[in-house]
Amino acid sequence: MIKEFRDFIMRGNVIDMAIGIIIGASFNAIVNSLVNDIIMPPIGVLLGNVDFSNLYVILKQGDPAVTLNYGVFINTVISFLIVAAAVFLLVKGINRLHREEAAEPAEPDTQECPFCFTTISIKATRCPNCTSELKTKPKEL
Repeated sequence: MIKEFRDFIMRGNVIDMAIGIIIGASFNAIVNSLVNDIIMPPIGVLLGNVDFSNLYVILKQGDPAVTLNYGVFINTVISFLIVAAAVFLLVKGINRLHREEAAEPAEPDTQECPFCFTTISIKATRCPNCTSELKTKPKEL
């Protein structure tokens, strides 16, 4: 059973997934810092020294007080929008690369007969329509 578990863990896609999760967690910390330390302070200044993380409504007084922290939610939504925009730009770039690869012209598989101007196979040595012998060597596919 331990050997099977080890074989499962050592499969390539499991390791790739683990690496993706680790990088994703690190990226999450970067995005949180970007939102909380770089984006939100200027927005707060523009709105009259408002720190969104300090916005809350007291639902119940006492010790401990029960609060509804809607400012933290605003920060989380902004973090999500930043991540979504980054992922969108990444996917857009990858799609552009795929379109450029697909746009490369394929090798032609037909040619035009120089005598009757009909489209024929590139492998043809004689035109099937006018029976003229083609002087050009057929191209190999």
